[in-house]
Amino acid sequence: MTQNKPFILISNDDGYHSPGIRTLVDMVSGIGDVLVCAPESARSGYSCAFSAASPLRLKRRRNIGAADVWSCSGTPVDCVKLALDQFCQQRKPALILGGINHGDNSSVNTHYSGTMGVAMEGCMKHIPSIAFSSCYCNEDANLEPLRPFVEMIALRVLDEGLPKGVCLNVNFPARERFEGIRVCRMAFGRWINEVVTAHHPHGYDYHWMVGEYHNDEPQATDTDRTALNQGYVAITPTRMDVTAYDYMEHAKAVFNAEKL
Repeated sequence: MTQNKPFILISNDDGYHSPGIRTLVDMVSGIGDVLVCAPESARSGYSCAFSAASPLRLKRRRNIGAADVWSCSGTPVDCVKLALDQFCQQRKPALILGGINHGDNSSVNTHYSGTMGVAMEGCMKHIPSIAFSSCYCNEDANLEPLRPFVEMIALRVLDEGLPKGVCLNVNFPARERFEGIRVCRMAFGRWINEVVTAHHPHGYDYHWMVGEYHNDEPQATDTDRTALNQGYVAITPTRMDVTAYDYMEHAKAVFNAEKL
């Protein structure tokens, strides 16, 4: 690694072996020195979970190009925490990237996503962080059309930085030509019909978490879901502070008046 190039830490929730992370490494290797620390197996849906009560293992893996690659037995957030502690004491990353995720992380998926967990953890460590996701769930999908957008967004963030407590959630629609970029808010939505139950021959029921996404504001024009549906790359600035400021004054009036 060279000290005069930006140092970039990459993780994901699909695992160190996923095509998406290999593609992301290739896309940004010309921008800076890259280190990968990613889960040893898929950890989708782990959000910001970390391993509070179990030991973790790191294992050196085959390089991706010039990038050193380590796998971690824990969650995406564990990967970031361990990488910063074990490999970044002498050189702090200029940028932390999550992805490229195989699957949409817009709307409510933001809260469930381990890819966003990577960016959130970087944000908590005051390191500019970006999560990249493709709406293609198929790992064989062609991600090459994302390259100029990934490179441009990474370079802009390296140059401009991000406000304290803010990271970027970037989602690409499932297509190979994009209409452009829209900076937009997160859509309000939820998952419905989430559980499929079947009966095991040994006499017990078991359950699969599946579900369908339901958009609670399909007519809204300023959301990530609308942008993706119209073929745009959706960039959502995402804040760590989840305080409901618009409810604060009313909450004070309701609860501060109570005498127990």
